[in-house]
Amino acid sequence: MKKSGVTLVDVAKLAGVSVMTASRALSGEGYASEETKTKVQAAAKQLGYAPNALARMMKGGKTNVIGVVVNDLSSSVVNCFVTALSEEVRKVDMDLFIYNSLGDMGGGKGKRVSQMLHGLWDGLVYVLPRMTDDYLETLEKTTSPVVMINYFRHETTLPVVRGDNVNGAHDAVSHLVELGHRRIAFIRGNAYTGQSDLRERGYAAALADAGLELDPALVCQGDFSEASGMQCAHKLLELPEPPTAIFAANDGMALGVMNAIREKGLRIPEDISVIGFDDIPAAAMTRPPLTTLRHPFEAMAQATVQELVRRIRGEPGRRHRIEFPSEFVVRESTGPAPVSATTPAKRSRLRRA
Repeated sequence: MKKSGVTLVDVAKLAGVSVMTASRALSGEGYASEETKTKVQAAAKQLGYAPNALARMMKGGKTNVIGVVVNDLSSSVVNCFVTALSEEVRKVDMDLFIYNSLGDMGGGKGKRVSQMLHGLWDGLVYVLPRMTDDYLETLEKTTSPVVMINYFRHETTLPVVRGDNVNGAHDAVSHLVELGHRRIAFIRGNAYTGQSDLRERGYAAALADAGLELDPALVCQGDFSEASGMQCAHKLLELPEPPTAIFAANDGMALGVMNAIREKGLRIPEDISVIGFDDIPAAAMTRPPLTTLRHPFEAMAQATVQELVRRIRGEPGRRHRIEFPSEFVVRESTGPAPVSATTPAKRSRLRRA
């Protein structure tokens, strides 16, 4: 149980060492033998002593805190990254602090936030796929340890840990081609983060590799929301030759696609196959479970924390860009292309008749 008023002096006295030695043993700065560290840490635990991070900061020392900056806590993907980062930070005996920027951090706000945050912890992880250009420029001028996760919009001098989008999308469309699909639609997300463009590039490359011509009518502009997925699906299903498969640039839109298909009285995957991207928790729980692509959140979080800790310690970074392959997760929302020459829309009308 933590006791109020416990100081470093009390810890040093119980451990039988000087205050300076106790400070070195707890902070990791300066030499202390392993035996001494064990003894001091045991005394600190017994007394319920917790080092004052603010005091260390004011003295120019380490806070043993890593900050994570996000701007969309409602995003399932952001939450997956934050959860994985929290686990990895604990493994290196540091603490995690989350700052929600509540917006795009544009204009002067980004600079003020950056100046404030860099005094509170030893290093920062940015999970800001929608980061503005001026804020990126501010970050690139900082001397503080920084690592970015899943940033694609521009090339940057900052270290970035990210998942692969192009090859993942290529795998998804190739899977559909192997199942006999030839009318494969793609639903874009907004272009602001850069990820949708990369996923569309993989979609187009897979069609070309299969000898299929890209039909512009089969590409619909969404905005990563479930509602936009539904709207695009309704539009695609009204085409004279509707698709037999739809690949959405994220799972949210794919879930909207599935709702639209059910509203039309069609079956998944017997009439239309559906693929998403990101493998958010809802993807495995929908009916049927969604075939999708997964970024390895845990491995990416581990690489991010390791890279940041190196920079906090003043060691050279391992790599400027660390990219992880996407994992293709095949579930029940994809199946063989319909064998009937009758279009899905006509089959639906026949069933309802």
